[in-house]
Amino acid sequence: MSDEKTHIVPYRVYAFVLVALVVLTFLSIAITGYDLGKYTVAGALIFAVVKSFLVLTYFMHLKYDKPYIKIMVGFVFAILVVTIVVTFLDYLYR
Repeated sequence: MSDEKTHIVPYRVYAFVLVALVVLTFLSIAITGYDLGKYTVAGALIFAVVKSFLVLTYFMHLKYDKPYIKIMVGFVFAILVVTIVVTFLDYLYR
């Protein structure tokens, strides 16, 4: 265990990510007030994806993890995307 590398992240990075998450949260709430038609949900989902990327990268320290951990997280997200696509295709062709 002594050969493991540690990483020290400055507090300013966490503060910047926190401010970005708060701003993105307010923007995702504000986008529902505009009538963008079918793109309203897509816009809110884009904000959610960016926020989850920030949380995974900085707060869950995925940026500093080993490559195989990143591959496993990517695989989980790929399964999630496939599940959502199959669900929407099933709903579309009923």
